[in-house]
Amino acid sequence: MVLFFNIQKFSIHDGPGIRTTVFLKGCPLRCKWCANPESQLSQVQILYDKEKCAHCGTCTHVCPNQAISMGDDSYVGIDPSKCAGCLQCVKNCPAKALSYEGEAKDVDEVVKVCLQDIDFYEESGGGVTISGGEGMVQPDFVKALTCKIKKNIRFILRLRQLDISRKRFLENWLRCLTCFCFDVKHYDSDKHYEGTHVHNELIIENLAWAISQGIEVLPRIPVIPDFNDSLDDAKGIATLLNQVGAKKVQLLPFHQFGENKYHLLGKTYSYENVKALHPEDLTDYQRIFFRCRYRLLFLTF
Repeated sequence: MVLFFNIQKFSIHDGPGIRTTVFLKGCPLRCKWCANPESQLSQVQILYDKEKCAHCGTCTHVCPNQAISMGDDSYVGIDPSKCAGCLQCVKNCPAKALSYEGEAKDVDEVVKVCLQDIDFYEESGGGVTISGGEGMVQPDFVKALTCKIKKNIRFILRLRQLDISRKRFLENWLRCLTCFCFDVKHYDSDKHYEGTHVHNELIIENLAWAISQGIEVLPRIPVIPDFNDSLDDAKGIATLLNQVGAKKVQLLPFHQFGENKYHLLGKTYSYENVKALHPEDLTDYQRIFFRCRYRLLFLTF
């Protein structure tokens, strides 16, 4: 079984051609700008829309684990640590103010969805991208999926960390993968921790290992205001990529697409009032990588 939060068909931003992207639940990082905060926990999560709430308290009564409470302001609070994902609150909410993210399927069910668009993959040079969250947070599923349809589909694995313990696991089926899309967020470990709550030494080590395996690796840099968007940051990241042997890079300008998800999850969004970036905002940033002779893929995510 796999726990995922979306299977996006006709995706064009997670690799070449027309793709189906499987977004897995679970991630070791806690990036402050994360566009998919519902991906972080490896469990079903309840979303709450305050605008729809009737303040009736039904959800608090039907929850078997007392994971839902109602505050003095008559708004609902949800404790993820107590939630068992039974969805009784969602099913019984008369105002439809509660929804959920996270669904379990077996491998064959996911394979069936992925194969529905095989004609489009073949015509466009597309395939399947495994993303998240972290693409290797559920490795048994990833391996089973690729092994079941490797003869028909080109696979891309999007990584944010890649647990070092998975290296030997990966060695046995690297030939099934077309590309690693590997997020690189900062060259400085302390600054990386500041933005993600994880230091970057393991990430850099695993990036270098992935490149050394001979498979195509595409480092992807989410360019985030006041985190890694200065020209000095660009120089530092370019130097890092040279050191690990990367041959190209993709810049991903910061956007606000995930903002409302934080509200629905009852989380604080650190970038609430920060303006989105656009390709034209990164012209000087882009030049740094041109000077390093990178083949720059300049796309939004």
